[in-house]
Amino acid sequence: MARGMIHIYCGDGKGKTTAATGLAVRAAGCGMKVLFARFLKNENSGELSILDSVPEIEVLHLERSYGFFNTLTDEEKEEVRQMYGQLWDLIKEKISGGQFQMLVIDEFMAAYRYGLIGREEALDLLTGKPEALELVLTGRNPGPELTELADYVSEIRKVKHPFDHGIMARRGIEY
Repeated sequence: MARGMIHIYCGDGKGKTTAATGLAVRAAGCGMKVLFARFLKNENSGELSILDSVPEIEVLHLERSYGFFNTLTDEEKEEVRQMYGQLWDLIKEKISGGQFQMLVIDEFMAAYRYGLIGREEALDLLTGKPEALELVLTGRNPGPELTELADYVSEIRKVKHPFDHGIMARRGIEY
């Protein structure tokens, strides 16, 4: 591919991470090298063990999981900001070498919205990414400045979800 494009999977429905994971697996199956990074997710999500087993996919694991950002104490929020700042720097370093053809950033929109990555830095990544890099971003409510830069925007809309009836996330399905 001469030019990598920007994909956004967004919306309030289930399946944004699943779609991005599927695209990463498809790319790896075609011999592309994929970097997979996640913000605001825990380390026990089922797809990680499979992604780790694929030689063409490198997953950047987190040292700690914190839960929902809006439930954290001020001290925990500062720890999160530091940890994700380091993750962001690592992402930029790894893609600068040109060894990856795809970068997936799961829950990019939340990290952007909560200021866990600088807005200017995030926009700089989108506008100044390596030419051939396919960039896949997930999360709810992308701002118009993000959708304008994207080549693909797929909205996954919730029509019905078991959580609405008090059924919590199930292992192997939601995580």
